[in-house]
Amino acid sequence: MSQSATTYSQNPIHPSSFIPHPSNCVLHVHDLHKHYGRVAAVRGIDFTVQQGEIFGLIGPDGAGKTTTFHILGGVLEATAGEVQVLGQPARDARLKIGYLTQQFSLYLDLSLDENLRYVAGLREVDAQIFQERRRKYLQLMSLDWFSDRLAGQLSGGMKQKLALCCALVSQPELLLLDEPTTGVDPVSRREFWDVLAALAAEGVTVVVATPYLDEAERCDRVALMYDGQIQEIGTPAELKRNLGLHRLEVHTPDLASAERILTSAPSTHLIDTQTFGDRLDVLVSDPQAGEAQVKQLFAQHNLDLSALESAEPTLENVFVTRLRQQGSAPGFFEFPRARGGQRRATDQIAIYANKLDRRFGEFQAVKNVNIEIRYGEIFGLLGANGAGKTTTIKMLCGLLPASAGDISLGGERGNLRTSELRRRIGYMSQKFTLYDDLTILQNLEFYSGVYGVPRKLRREKIDWVIATCGLEGQENMLTGQLPGGWKQRVAFGSSVMHEPDILFLDEPTSGVDPLARRQFWRLINDFARNGTAILVTTHYLEEAEQCNRMSFMVAGETVLEGSPSQIKAAQPGQLLEVVVTASERHEPNPTQAASNVLKQQMEPWRVSIFADRLHVAINDPAEIDAVRSRLQAAHLTISSIRPIPYSLEDAFIGVVQRTQVKP
Repeated sequence: MSQSATTYSQNPIHPSSFIPHPSNCVLHVHDLHKHYGRVAAVRGIDFTVQQGEIFGLIGPDGAGKTTTFHILGGVLEATAGEVQVLGQPARDARLKIGYLTQQFSLYLDLSLDENLRYVAGLREVDAQIFQERRRKYLQLMSLDWFSDRLAGQLSGGMKQKLALCCALVSQPELLLLDEPTTGVDPVSRREFWDVLAALAAEGVTVVVATPYLDEAERCDRVALMYDGQIQEIGTPAELKRNLGLHRLEVHTPDLASAERILTSAPSTHLIDTQTFGDRLDVLVSDPQAGEAQVKQLFAQHNLDLSALESAEPTLENVFVTRLRQQGSAPGFFEFPRARGGQRRATDQIAIYANKLDRRFGEFQAVKNVNIEIRYGEIFGLLGANGAGKTTTIKMLCGLLPASAGDISLGGERGNLRTSELRRRIGYMSQKFTLYDDLTILQNLEFYSGVYGVPRKLRREKIDWVIATCGLEGQENMLTGQLPGGWKQRVAFGSSVMHEPDILFLDEPTSGVDPLARRQFWRLINDFARNGTAILVTTHYLEEAEQCNRMSFMVAGETVLEGSPSQIKAAQPGQLLEVVVTASERHEPNPTQAASNVLKQQMEPWRVSIFADRLHVAINDPAEIDAVRSRLQAAHLTISSIRPIPYSLEDAFIGVVQRTQVKP
């Protein structure tokens, strides 16, 4: 392990020395504790948040984030410590706080307008002021055309934006958002965060918890919370710099062998290795020595090294590495296979669809979709909410009849609902499918029976699920009492106990923290390497990098297909990172000002704020000069402008937006 990592483990960067809060401090937290009986959920945390700042609170499930939010929102009393909002105790400042909880808070049988009016009445907002704010925030969220629609008929992204409107209708000075975009598609997530940036530019202070660390990159500062304590605070750039590690992207045709060799190699330079769909990410303490070590190991084992590139570590690298140093990484338990390692031939097609259509009355949800997935392959089906992904999965596994097209599943055509075929399929649906009023053990016993797991093997398989989920000793807890992330783990375990040949995973890691998500994908890769064909959907495109191949769906149609690298390489134009400062005139938020200027001349989706910098998608390198000219004309000084690689999320948003504007 690197010297910096060792130092961190022994001396965590904890903001224990309290600094008096300045006049523009909105939120002031000092030595905050919360106990539930003998359980210490929050153990002495300190931080301050300034006006107009977006402050991220990230940590694994059970870290104490939601308890902290309840205290900050004035709905839960602290055991000890101090919380002040605008100089008042949190409970006394509740009218100045907007709070978006993890649980969905809208009334689904009321319209957008009715939801807003109800909240305005509770907050005693004057009728004339309400109309002004209603118009402002609905326009800001692009919801003004849907005011009469029932909330229950909105997409996930639109529901979250409406919930944010409800939180804003009283014009709070502090906005608390507890995992606000879980289950929201990438386009809506980016729009949501652009709205937050605009609100912060107006002086609203935002504290947000998120399991998606690409979102945390958009925060001004981030606090890493674990086991009820804040371990480190800083800007995303500072946290990555303090990690003291570098990332190598290793491309090879034999990922499984390469991962095994790099993971088991005795080396002071290779810190961590993680498989992605068409590459390995290797964290190293020294980039030159790490590259040399990788090349040497590949040569020793006669492995083909297609490419080796150096890249900046991600915030997820920081999160995972820090928590592993704290000893909180979940263990990996070998799946107890009854087949003795038997694998299907990877040249055989497991899932096949040709010209697949599905209509609901006059509405065509799926249009002319073609899919081929082989045994041992992980295939990602990606799209915005309403793109047709779940409908496609339901048709492929026989839960929904197709209106037209040809389907083959595990070599079977025609009747896809036979009991023999069912026993070869695993399915984890988008909605949590276990029974809340049964215990964890009762759920697992029920599903092992449904899937036909032989009785003599059930105990071993159930024990594996419980150990993998980290729930030893808690198997008699009611499933409904589990946090969402743990529910997802149990649901995944129940869907694979019978060793399926084909596995359908519909948003399996929604709301799951990065450590558990990493364990999920290690298990998914393990099943794929043992011959299981896997079709997965996800809104988190950093994890979609784990897929071998993927297709993008827009409005029921497939618009692009390939490996993650192929899809990113196929993007037209260039992605720029732009950092600006104010020059001739005072500009309190130059990044937001730059975004506003560029969006006047460019399609809004091409410009997005990431904390103190912009991502700008241009069609042609010649546009760089135009970007410079527009910003300089607005009296904004460019500190830095440089091309950066497309992420899969950038590629996805570009593909979706370009497709939607076609005539």
